[in-house]
Amino acid sequence: MNEMIFERCEEMIKKGSTSFYHAFYGLPSPRREAVFVIYAFCRIIDDSVDEPEKAPYSIHELREQLHELEKAEGHFIWPALRWLFDTFPMLSKAPFFRQMDGQLSDLTLTQYSTVDELEHYCYLVAGTVGEMLLPVLRDDSGIKVMESGIALGKAMQIVNIIRDVGEDQRRGRRYLPLEMMKAHGYTEEDFHNEIIDERFVSLLTELRKMALKWFEIGLSDIGTYPQVSGFAIELASSYYASILHAVESNEYDVFTKRAYVDDETKMHLFLEVASRYPALLGEGPKAAVS
Repeated sequence: MNEMIFERCEEMIKKGSTSFYHAFYGLPSPRREAVFVIYAFCRIIDDSVDEPEKAPYSIHELREQLHELEKAEGHFIWPALRWLFDTFPMLSKAPFFRQMDGQLSDLTLTQYSTVDELEHYCYLVAGTVGEMLLPVLRDDSGIKVMESGIALGKAMQIVNIIRDVGEDQRRGRRYLPLEMMKAHGYTEEDFHNEIIDERFVSLLTELRKMALKWFEIGLSDIGTYPQVSGFAIELASSYYASILHAVESNEYDVFTKRAYVDDETKMHLFLEVASRYPALLGEGPKAAVS
């Protein structure tokens, strides 16, 4: 396939998520390029809902084009996806369509009532990414492996929800489940007034525990992955989980401050994870911080 197509996908992940880019850059080809293609298409799906004025397609057009992928043209993502499915035949279109279902729900379900609703949403928009990546990052699969991949996606989505409370509020969305808010004595009026107190902290702490539980499940079988893939997954998870520490450092002000992981922290996390993969030092993963 034309190298320029891979470069366009790589540009999208570099711009959209430096953490993911640094974590997965050290993968061998064609796994690395496959991750870039998956990220690029998921980014386009997400933008079709969150920033439709900047997106090349509406989400309905994306669904139609994916259904007729062999005929799709007019954008670099279509030949990239054809290459992806040809190169990794264990990968199906199903999780991509499920992710579109999740993104579409953002247009109608904007205020969450129950934890079950939230968990289902996390599966649709992020657990599906685990389903997409598994056939790319390893050569075998199974129910337990798939469940752990889904758990990692859900964990990362909860981190996103905690980090983006203020941004989502300005878009008219509340992912904090009302039943969980009520359990902590935190009201919808408090949410709209951006009240940060011990009730709000306890609410986010419960969500944090949920994310950490899913991270634990997701990494429970990391030793069964090819070492380079395991390293990439563990590093990406480490970067993401550290956002929770940044939220705490910001005194849980997720309304006006954006939590992020600085380069010094990323380097510390990289060295910490790399110490568990001594056979890889000096090989692919080292390039991930270049």
